[in-house]
Amino acid sequence: MAHTGNNSMHRSSSRPQLDLSKAEIQANVEEKYPTILLPNQSHDISHLALDIGGSLIKLVYFSRHEDQTTNEKRMRNVKNQLGFLNGNRRSYPILGGRLHFVKFETSKINECLDFIHSKQLHCGGEESRYSNAATVSNAIIKATGGGAYKYADLFKERLGLSLDKEDEMSCLVAGANFLLKAIRHEAFTHMEGQKEFVQIDPNDMFPYLLINIGSGVSMIKVDGDGKYERISGTNVGGGTYWGLGRLLTKCESFDELLELSQKGDNRNTDMLVGDIYGGMDYSKIGLSASTIASSFGKATTEKKELEDYRPEDISLSLLRMISYNIAQISYLNALRFGLKRIFFGGFFIRGHAYTMDAISFAIHFWSNGAAQAMFLRHEGFLGALGAFMSYEKHGLDDLMVHQLVERFPMGAPYIGGKIHGPPLRDLNEKARSSSRVSPLLAAAGILQLYTVKCASSCATKPREFQGQKAPHAPPHTVTVPQAYWRVNTTRHLPDFRSPPRAHLS
Repeated sequence: MAHTGNNSMHRSSSRPQLDLSKAEIQANVEEKYPTILLPNQSHDISHLALDIGGSLIKLVYFSRHEDQTTNEKRMRNVKNQLGFLNGNRRSYPILGGRLHFVKFETSKINECLDFIHSKQLHCGGEESRYSNAATVSNAIIKATGGGAYKYADLFKERLGLSLDKEDEMSCLVAGANFLLKAIRHEAFTHMEGQKEFVQIDPNDMFPYLLINIGSGVSMIKVDGDGKYERISGTNVGGGTYWGLGRLLTKCESFDELLELSQKGDNRNTDMLVGDIYGGMDYSKIGLSASTIASSFGKATTEKKELEDYRPEDISLSLLRMISYNIAQISYLNALRFGLKRIFFGGFFIRGHAYTMDAISFAIHFWSNGAAQAMFLRHEGFLGALGAFMSYEKHGLDDLMVHQLVERFPMGAPYIGGKIHGPPLRDLNEKARSSSRVSPLLAAAGILQLYTVKCASSCATKPREFQGQKAPHAPPHTVTVPQAYWRVNTTRHLPDFRSPPRAHLS
């Protein structure tokens, strides 16, 4: 039955405040698992989430822009002037960062643990200021997949981390919806070696069929955010391909097995329609001579041993057998529920052209061209992305980042969050030289900030307003330095002209 209402996908109010405005992939069109740029995202969000499957560990983590470390150093004296001389709290929001995608074999989980430790992701990232022993020992990260239960003690022992477990299907759906709604050039078709990106209309996206091919296969009918139903599946999936391939070819990795398939010729192992009909088509029922009648069928008619067959041919035959089977079941389920859109994800695909072509061919074949397979560039990270988005907001840093606002004309905030303080009553209030900003909660109490003149004047004439205080500021009020307003005004107002270089020296 359909999952609605109580699953984790309906806790929209508890998700992190992801700012997806202008989110985009930063890579060439052929790059696998490219980073996603979030240009307007505060870095004060959770840094790490995991999807620990039977074969692979998928990891999503957030980092700031590479140039922001330098920028933060340049702004450090701004922080000092705001009264946070020795504290851990940031006094101004730094925007922009990237989502990164990394995978590890589950059998080599220690490599994953070493990676997390080397980048200090369990402490909030390399740039974190919170990496003391007490904080790390109490750290909690989101995780999904069966391995979140199996390896929970290992994460606690090695890194001091507690795994907060999220429902696997809910995370898959959340990750897919995020990518399809927010990221341009995410979905694409792949037929006969040709990739073509598909623009998804968020207002006409549902319902769709999500096929997640991991070790096994789940087929999920998605009707909306948090509304989904697992309608079918099969135990013949990526684990089958890797398991049989390893036994038959002696390959040592999944990628090595895939690489072999690119050099294979399945006609040496598969029985084709032409083999049965003397090289001819079976045109009466629409089967060409090259259609596979029986995968590995020639092994039953030839007196050969395993070593007589090329590993490359075995790999390609196995790949097509499993891909065709999954695609046929997928289309039959789409037909059963009247679904027009079929998206394939999961690490069985791995952006591999032969795999995508096989799936696309089978969907086209069984639908007589009425349906097409669509793929996702971040196909294997749907669950990890969903887990990443399931974090609940908490802590002072999030409060500070999202509450800092300025009362611009008609009381509209330009940084984000709610409008604080009384609304502007008339146009005369807009002419006042100072305007109250929302309070920022500091470790020792409430720190009230007052702007100096207007933001545009501070940005264009920095020296004129350096060090001024609001004329009637109450006690415990500090000046907001012009550097803060200059940087943030130009960042948030793209049409605002930067001051001449001479003014910035």
